[in-house]
Parts: sequence; structure tokens; C-alpha cells
Amino acid sequence: MLRLYFIFELLPFLYFCKMIQSEDTICALSTPSGSGAIGVIRLSGKRSIDIVQSIFKGKDLKKQKGQTLHFGEIIKGDETLDEVLLSLFKAPHSYTGEDVVEISCHGSPYIINQLLELLLDKGARMANPGEYTQRAFFNGKMDLTQAEAVADLIASESKAAHDVALNQMRGGFSDKIRELREELIHFTSMIELELDFAEEDVEFADRDDLKELVAGILKMLRQLIDSFATGNVLKNGIPVAIIGRPNVGKSTLLNALLNEDKAIVSDIAGTTRDSIEDEVKIGGISFRFIDTAGIRETEDVVENIGIKRTFEMVEKANIILYLIDSIEANESAVNEMIKEISKHIEGKDKQLIVVANKIDKLEEDQNAFRQKFPKDSQLILLSALKKEGIEQLTDLLKEIAADKMQSSNQLVVTNVRHFQALKKAAESLERVQEGLNTNITGDFLAMDIRQSLHYLGEITGTIEIDRDILGHIFSSFCIGK
Repeated sequence: MLRLYFIFELLPFLYFCKMIQSEDTICALSTPSGSGAIGVIRLSGKRSIDIVQSIFKGKDLKKQKGQTLHFGEIIKGDETLDEVLLSLFKAPHSYTGEDVVEISCHGSPYIINQLLELLLDKGARMANPGEYTQRAFFNGKMDLTQAEAVADLIASESKAAHDVALNQMRGGFSDKIRELREELIHFTSMIELELDFAEEDVEFADRDDLKELVAGILKMLRQLIDSFATGNVLKNGIPVAIIGRPNVGKSTLLNALLNEDKAIVSDIAGTTRDSIEDEVKIGGISFRFIDTAGIRETEDVVENIGIKRTFEMVEKANIILYLIDSIEANESAVNEMIKEISKHIEGKDKQLIVVANKIDKLEEDQNAFRQKFPKDSQLILLSALKKEGIEQLTDLLKEIAADKMQSSNQLVVTNVRHFQALKKAAESLERVQEGLNTNITGDFLAMDIRQSLHYLGEITGTIEIDRDILGHIFSSFCIGK
């Protein structure tokens, strides 16, 4: 019975895939537009080889093996447009699962435009954003999580983001979801079998084993759900808020960290009235530094808005750099502020670092200066203006990041859609767990397990996905991918 259920579950999706599939042969420039040494134009579809052959002077491509390279000329009428190198891939052994030809030509915008016009004249059409990867998905070359990972891999700007995207593209996340789903399917089949023999009052699915299984899967789902916070950081960079009173050197520190004059530096208090944000990579990890308005009592309406936003940024940041002037800082006021910030971040995955600036002007012994602050506080002494001690700060940032990223070699959720589906799957299994504890009947158990299976299937695209959702996913891709 369960087998029939899953066959019928897949039928609408398979029909949907067939309807959305196109017989068209698509083409697009896969390299960045503009002048360059080489431009690569990719075709995919049943007529790819025929279309290219009609404008190619060289070998008979139909007689050539797939995964081969061929040199020749592109002919426009009686003239040679360019000398090119063709990469030939024959279905199903290609990225899309279809016949694919990639034309490597010289990167002149004129040549590329003329070549695209020739291909369109011969019956190809321009590809839509993400259409190559969409075809790969529909042709079973990858599941939906792997397809989404392709876009993440292209967009990755740090080693950490690259490693996670590459792991997902290779199927690491998909394999885990598939494993969890198969474990549930086995027990659901037993429960479904019980329903077929309800009059005999037999039990095929041991309830204690099912409790253990559900508890184990729930534990894994919760770990994946919790990993989303880390995944977001890996994908978008670690947000670091720089806070402190006016004129302590926040903008100077930001400029020193970025190694450019991003923020306005002035002796006039209240110069920074809004948050200034920029990103820099340290040790292969992206950090998003946010220079905030100085914290002080003021009657300036605009400045007060900036100060309010400062505390909002503290809530959003993973790391808070509380910057103080080592010469003018009031010891009691600084320690009070440390306590206040600590209250706001207590129990949250946030780190507070106290940064004493202008240390080049400090006359007292640095060890004596350190004694003024709580022993458990992380304290860095530096001079932002002279860029002394900056390396010590960046080393500490890398150390904190390493702790946050320790799960990056494991499975990490970086996609909001996956996060939401995992939460819904966990909620369904929590109802199963509750039902097992209250001894509800198998039909209700099966219903909740089916729901969990549905949400897990949504992640990989095993079951039908709303067409608008698919359109949104692939529309974020570049045209040539």
C-alpha cells in the first residue's frame, strides 16, 4: 500500500516535469560579458549538435564521441567569423543531461554577438536565468538542494562559503535528508500494513523501535535547524558591530580593518550618525564590520536615531567590539557599559571584545591598565591611527570565527527554504512522538509521518514543488548557468 502511495505521490510531479520541459535548444554566453581573451557560448537541447554543425567548418560532430574537443571555424555565409574550439557532450553524459556543445571563441563583443545571432537564426533560443541547471534538475542530474548549491557556489566569496556550497553540491546534505526519509518510509510501510490487517489486530511496527527512531531523527533535524545560524554566517559573513562613545576612534578602526578610508574621520563628536558597513575577508572568512553612531546623551534628533540604530546593530551582530579611549576612558563608566552589553548578549551566541584604542599615547604600564577591567573580559590594546595591534585583533576574530565554524566540515543549513521545511518536518515528528506516548492509533501516526516525509521531500524536490517556488529558485541564477 505504501509503495502505491509514493508512486501516486510522484505522478503529479513527473507529469509537471514533463509539462515544464521544453523541446527547445537553448543558448547563452556562459562567460562574463565584455571584452576578454575567450568567450564561451553554451547550447543545450536535442538540436544542439545539428545547429552548431550548420555553421561549423570542421569535423562531422555527429560522428564524434562525447566529451571531446574539436577545432574549426565558424562560417557566416561565405566568410569566416572566427576560429573556435568546440567541447562536445552527448546525452546523458552532460551537465544538463542533454546534448551540449560549448563554443570557445575569441572574447570580442562583436564576435560573440554575431555568433549568438547565427545560433538564433538556426533555431536556438536564448536561455532563461538558471535554465541549464533547471534542465539538469528535471533530467535527474541533480536534486533541488544540489541545484541551489550551484548558485551558492558561484556566489561564494570566502573559503568557508565555498566549502559548504561545494559539499552540498556534491550531495552531502541531500544524502542525509534521503537517509532520514528512507528510515521513516520503512516504519510507515509497517504501519500502513497494519491498517490493511486492522481486523486481525496485529502489530508489524514495534512501537518502542519507532519511538527510538523518531527521537534519533528529531535530534538530527534539530541539529540541522540549529546549524542555520552558523550557515547564515558562512554564507553572508560574520556581522561585527563597532560601538563606543563619540571620538574614541570607531571610524578610524573601521578604516584600519578595511585598509581604506571608508568612514569619515573627524574630531567633531557625532560625525557618524548612521551605521556604515563594509566587508573584508580575514583567514578565508568574511566579516561584515559595522561602524555605528557614538553612544552619548544628545538632544540632536538625527544623532539620537543613529544611537538607537547602534543598539539594533548590537542585536544583529555576532561579535561586538566595544571601543574605548585608553587615555580618557572613565573606568567606572566603562565597566558599567561592559555589564550592560553583557546583559544584552547573555545566553546568545555573541562575543564581546573590549578594544582600548590610542594605546600609543598611554603613559602607564599596559599590565596595570589591564587590571582595571574584569578578568574574564577579552581585551585588546591597539592604536587604530598607527595600525598597531590590529593584527592581534584580527587574530582574535579568526579564533572566534574558527569556533563558530567548527561545524562547517559537517552538515550546515544555509538556505531559508530548507530551514523552513526542516522546521515543519520536525513539528510533524513531534506530533508522532506525542502520539506514540499517548498510544494513538496507527492511522493517525501514519498521517503525521506522511507529513514529515512530504516536507523532507520538498527539500530535495523528491515530491512536487510549486511552480512559482521553482521559478523563484532558478531566477536567481545567472543566464549562462
